[in-house]
Amino acid sequence: MAKLDKYNKKRYFKKTNEPKGVDKKGVKNIFVIQKHDASNLHYDLRLEIDGVLKSWAVPKGPSTDPSEKRLALPTEDHPIDYADFEGVIPEENYGAGKVIVWDTGSFENTTEKDGKKIDSIQAIDSGHITFKLTGKKLKGEYSLFRTNKGNNEKWLLVKMKDKYADARRNPISTEPESVLSDKTLDES
Repeated sequence: MAKLDKYNKKRYFKKTNEPKGVDKKGVKNIFVIQKHDASNLHYDLRLEIDGVLKSWAVPKGPSTDPSEKRLALPTEDHPIDYADFEGVIPEENYGAGKVIVWDTGSFENTTEKDGKKIDSIQAIDSGHITFKLTGKKLKGEYSLFRTNKGNNEKWLLVKMKDKYADARRNPISTEPESVLSDKTLDES
């Protein structure tokens, strides 16, 4: 449970319908991107790694243009059950605001070093992970790499050049609906 202590400490479960943090081994390779209108609108990228959702807040959302680098700020690990969470987080809670599941699907860690595959935990610990998304909106390879460590840790999310790269496509603005409920943030 230690992996989710930070998540659980930030929430008042008597006042929020967010799922309580329980470590779930055995669920593999899911990803979710949640559109979250909290103090600032952003997109939370979550990758299932080692029984939890490793999470980054991406202020401008993911891009399909390989020339764009998107800031990604690490947040606390979330429970696997959070992958389906949509709703309103009440004002008294951390992250208060509306949340929808903007995209979801599976991912495959494609990180290699010196021609050898590196597992997801090692990749994140080393500050660079590449992964292939098979989502409803996003497909193909992406890379996350750390640019700052410590209290001011920052990462960049970049779309890799592949057959799904498209500088003209802007799914953040053209596809605002939830992949689960078809609702936008305004409708939730």
